[in-house]
Amino acid sequence: MEKQKVVLAYSGGLDTSVILKWLIDQGYDVIAYIADVGQDDDLMAAREKAEKIGASKVLIEDIKKEFVTDYIFPAIKANAIYEGRYLLGTALARPIIAKKQIEIAKKENAMYVSHGATGKGNDQVRFELAYYALNPEIKVISPWKDQSFLNDFKGRTDMLNYADKYGIPVKASLKKPYSEDDNLMHISHEAGILEDPTFAPEKDMYTKIVIPQDAPDKECKIQIHFKDGIPIKVVNVKENIIKTVPLELFVYLNRLGSENGIGLLDMVENRYVGIKSRGIYETPGATILHIAHQDIEGIAMDREVMRLRNMLTPKFSELVYYGFWFSPEMDFLMAAINKSQEIIDGVVYLTLYKGNVMTNGRESPSSLYNQDLSSMDIEGGFDQKDSLGFIKINAVRLMAHNAIVNKRKKNHGYSI
Repeated sequence: MEKQKVVLAYSGGLDTSVILKWLIDQGYDVIAYIADVGQDDDLMAAREKAEKIGASKVLIEDIKKEFVTDYIFPAIKANAIYEGRYLLGTALARPIIAKKQIEIAKKENAMYVSHGATGKGNDQVRFELAYYALNPEIKVISPWKDQSFLNDFKGRTDMLNYADKYGIPVKASLKKPYSEDDNLMHISHEAGILEDPTFAPEKDMYTKIVIPQDAPDKECKIQIHFKDGIPIKVVNVKENIIKTVPLELFVYLNRLGSENGIGLLDMVENRYVGIKSRGIYETPGATILHIAHQDIEGIAMDREVMRLRNMLTPKFSELVYYGFWFSPEMDFLMAAINKSQEIIDGVVYLTLYKGNVMTNGRESPSSLYNQDLSSMDIEGGFDQKDSLGFIKINAVRLMAHNAIVNKRKKNHGYSI
């Protein structure tokens, strides 16, 4: 009887390596899929490891360009930031990983897909919602929610013993007693010793950036050019460096952010499943873009459009975090956000220095800023006497409310 095929999202770490062997033991023909989203891993070594464990095929898919243009840049356009702080580096990578996995499953005639996300975290939701949205007929094997798997593996010790039994090589776990998720946009550190919210990590934990205290005592000045809310060019005038290709542009901003200690965040957030989680994030390039994009909007975006878009941003961010990238509500929000960005063009001038991104100026061909109107020295086309009526009209309801309050105080002898 022919074995059923399953495409496993494989990272080469302990969990997915054990899951790969476990799926084989369950009688599946396992195709190991390694998504290259810019993580600092030896993907060739991961391929060899998967082949040694017994994968029938190992596919390494380079999806970095699409990650930047179709996921990171749209999030920048939306000013996406979860709970006011997190730039969504892990959450944004999950839908593109899942999308490619579903494409592979179709190509390989596989009825099943699988992942190594736990039953307590956000990633299980992100992966599986994407799977079902992209292919309603797909069957998902989620080992950490499978009772037979849970019977065999009650914790990390059981997995290490299993790996030892079957000769599965694992990285030393004592050096980094916490988990990490790395991609082109960021690296996250969580769990293990970081579950103590008072634990202050040592600086050797950080791998994408130097801490601000150790950054050079030297300013780095750059220009970021935007077209329709998308970064199209980065210029370092002093070093005569220009980047225009999206992936190269983003990698360069990552380098500059890394060197200047930009993008470090330590926070406790609310997972979708209802658990609070402490995470430490390093997000250099996206932090620079986020600040620059907000600034160019300040000069080029209409006030009422900005007000409405700012109402949508928290919902957009929540949908990304919760895993609803492929959903009708996301399509609706994306259309509105894209419309808001149609004339967000121009240049932002920035200084990077010891963890700070400082705006020095901006200009835009779509500028709504009128220096004469804004000036305190030039009368311009604005008659200041018009403000008399403007203020009186806006004060009508305030005066009416205050009259009622005072009347009730007088009649009843109490305040409200």
